[in-house]
Amino acid sequence: VCCGKGDGRISEPPEKGMDNASQLKEEGNKYFQGNDYENAIKSYTKALKVAKDKSLQAVLFRNRAACFLKKENYAQAASDASRAIDINASDIKALYRRSQALEKLGKLDQAFKDIQRCATIEPRNKNFQETLRRLGASIQEKVSTMFSTDARVQQMFEILLDEKSEKEKREKAANNLIVLGREEAGAERIFQNNGLNLLLRLIDTKNPELVLAAIRTLSGMCTDHKARATAILHMLGIDNICLWMSTNHEEISLAVSNLLQAIIDSLTGEGKKEEHGKEDALVLDTKKDLKAVTMRLLDMLPNKKVSGQGRDRALNLLNKNIPRKDLRIHDNSRTLFVIDNGLKKILKVAGQIPDMPNCLPLTENTQLTASVLLNKLYDDLRCDPERDNFRLLCEEYIQSKIDPQDMDKTLHAIQTVSGVLQGPFYLGNKLLGMKGVMEMMVALCGSEREIDQLVAVEALIHASTKLSRATFIITNGISLLKEIYKKTQNEKIKIRALVGLCKLGSAGGTDYGLRQFAEGSTEKLARQCRKWLCNPAIDTRTRKWAIEGLAYLTLDADVKDDFVEDEPAMQAMFELTSDKTILYSVATVLVNCTNSYDVKEIIPELVQLAKFSKQHVPEEHPKDKKDFVSKRVKRLVAAGVTSSLVCMVKADSAILTDQTKELLARVFLALCEDAKDRGTIVAQGGGKVILSASYFRCTEVGKIKASHALAKIAAISNPDIAFPGERVYEVVRPLVSLLNTERDGLQNYEALLGLTNFSGRSDKLRQKIIKEKALPDIENYMFENHDQLRQAATECMCNLVVNKEVQERFIADGNDRLKLLVLLCGEDDDKVQNAAAGALAMLTAAHKKLCHKLTEVTTQWLEILQRLCLHDKLNVQHRGLVIVYNLIHADQELAKKLVESEMLEILTIVGKQADDPQRQHVLKVARECLVKFMDYGMIKPISKKNED
Repeated sequence: VCCGKGDGRISEPPEKGMDNASQLKEEGNKYFQGNDYENAIKSYTKALKVAKDKSLQAVLFRNRAACFLKKENYAQAASDASRAIDINASDIKALYRRSQALEKLGKLDQAFKDIQRCATIEPRNKNFQETLRRLGASIQEKVSTMFSTDARVQQMFEILLDEKSEKEKREKAANNLIVLGREEAGAERIFQNNGLNLLLRLIDTKNPELVLAAIRTLSGMCTDHKARATAILHMLGIDNICLWMSTNHEEISLAVSNLLQAIIDSLTGEGKKEEHGKEDALVLDTKKDLKAVTMRLLDMLPNKKVSGQGRDRALNLLNKNIPRKDLRIHDNSRTLFVIDNGLKKILKVAGQIPDMPNCLPLTENTQLTASVLLNKLYDDLRCDPERDNFRLLCEEYIQSKIDPQDMDKTLHAIQTVSGVLQGPFYLGNKLLGMKGVMEMMVALCGSEREIDQLVAVEALIHASTKLSRATFIITNGISLLKEIYKKTQNEKIKIRALVGLCKLGSAGGTDYGLRQFAEGSTEKLARQCRKWLCNPAIDTRTRKWAIEGLAYLTLDADVKDDFVEDEPAMQAMFELTSDKTILYSVATVLVNCTNSYDVKEIIPELVQLAKFSKQHVPEEHPKDKKDFVSKRVKRLVAAGVTSSLVCMVKADSAILTDQTKELLARVFLALCEDAKDRGTIVAQGGGKVILSASYFRCTEVGKIKASHALAKIAAISNPDIAFPGERVYEVVRPLVSLLNTERDGLQNYEALLGLTNFSGRSDKLRQKIIKEKALPDIENYMFENHDQLRQAATECMCNLVVNKEVQERFIADGNDRLKLLVLLCGEDDDKVQNAAAGALAMLTAAHKKLCHKLTEVTTQWLEILQRLCLHDKLNVQHRGLVIVYNLIHADQELAKKLVESEMLEILTIVGKQADDPQRQHVLKVARECLVKFMDYGMIKPISKKNED
């Protein structure tokens, strides 16, 4: 067969000597014909290592090129074809294969030359002539496109750089330039035709619109193109990029941050779409450039000339790109580099005091973002020596700031400890153990200076998370906090002192028996917090602290109930979620109100043992029982909590930490508990957000909670409404993840319900479930002793057996799948019987082989079928009769087995019943079975005479 036909088959001349290389070649040919291209490549490669004959080498290279073409590895295909052509310049097969590969690589002119040579060698080959015409047309079109793109680019720059151009024209030109920069052809034309210098001229105009257009165009040009991103980084200069990012203009600062992220992604290969056949023009060593970018970002942190916006952008970029995204990756060298070269710079930002002179320019988010970065860096460490080094660097920095003769300097030390406590809390606790730190914090509360009180109170708040620390502070500092709260006229200090008291009041957690304050004190504190929260005259930053206080106080069930009854307070809290620094506190309040935190199971025997040994036994608040929790959830749903959660999850910020995401996932799961509320949650955009929560970077617990919430929605909702478009297919994976035996029974059950709902919608969804390898797990749950799990799994399988691939699993020899279905039909559970009988009915209708197999899997098959056909539930009876109908129609021998059994009497009794609209579908099948018996001549109709 001539390769010009393009069918991919390999025809080779016979070899004279069947040496090892020839045998390997023949082995490769067999693999190729069996579509096993990977093994074919291995055989040809082995043959090339031992082949000495040049002509045989050429054959092996071009055969391997054919394999790479099939695998869409076009670069390697072109390389192998070229090596065959080097041996024999007229090798028409190799020329044709190289032409195909070059075309896929976008090298149309080179592909055209190869096919031209093929057409010269075989001028009558129609396939070559057709390919020649097609490539010629494509080249012509590409040339004209290039010229038109060049003209468009030039025209846009002329409009943008002409100050006399109309505003609308300039806006349109700017948008067109951005679009062109995102397209490969457009980006390359801009890059090749002095575009970078023209874009720099746009940035130099200082006109915000033109600057934004230029930066966004550069971002598009850098995306997914390592060589171009490297060139742009060097031509613009990292110093210039960071200078632009430091501007106070929020949109420009964000756009430059996105540009730098695009450059980093391209240099690291992150986010690059896998496109077979595309190869970089150069092999670039990007490590040096990435280090330079990291160093420049770290240098921005303590720089007074950098704006608060710029500092935030630098911290966000470090947060996103330095710690490992997957801890299974061994290499954490980027984190170690940042710790060695920039940890003290991050600590300096965390230790800033906004009300002090010489404070760095900050935003509301800056210091919390620095704390988040400290936390991520600490979590990314792999061993104790690395953690000890981190701790020692922190201790050295704090020690250098403690100076009894300079209180301002000492305040920075205490503020730094506060910053660490908001990040790696375990480390912060160790820093609190440094000599004199805790005592200094308590002593500063009694200072006459308001700034001392402010810093000290904040530090006490962050330090008293653990009960052991809170006990120390209750003993030593609670009277000072109360005094500050009563005496100070400064609202900033007053609210912080209140939060300190709130936190100390909740140090016992949800344990009703460990109340720190007298009865009613926590409710009184909560009322004050709600009062401040609802007062629009107070600045946002101060109102934010009121939510912080409620985050602690809502551990008390009385406070929870009061809060959800106060709709103005709830609405005020939802409105404040636009401030990203409050996300964790809001999420905590909602977790507390919905009781979606983990609660340890109380084992009565252990409680008795604890009482006997006079140990403390945790007590549950009466209002933490299920009925009270359900009422609180209803109040939150009615108040529009879902819309607020949707906005919170969409916040693209380092402040939205994995822990915060987990809290939000817990809340969503609690909201989905009642099936009646799920429609409201979906209508307010909750479905899409929960889906993203099950995928995005989060804690494992958060992903499980989000997946469980998805399962609750998927179990009862119309998938087309809850997850419109292609999104429905993304839901399958989280549901399948819940089938893991490590998940609890409720998660397994609701995931199976969701998959049952999905598998009944379309074959494409069934195919997706199969692709996610859910079938073995579903089959395992069909063996489960738990009635509801077995029922749900069987119902899911009933829907899945419509799929041909699933049917093949039942047809295959050496498995008990069909036997299990038959035995499940004999269960006492009506729902299990109904599902199993439905699956059998569809399987026996689809394959005659399964009709025969059904009678062989168990000796009880006939008895089970008879029970189905006499079932008092019409649905089950109907499915049983359909199975019998399928067996009768499949084979006369099977029909004979049935007619010789009591089945004939059952069918006769059912078929003779009077017509009834409710039972008509059952009667119809029974009568059709009897008619088929008559067709076979196995029974005869009773004449009227005999009847008389």
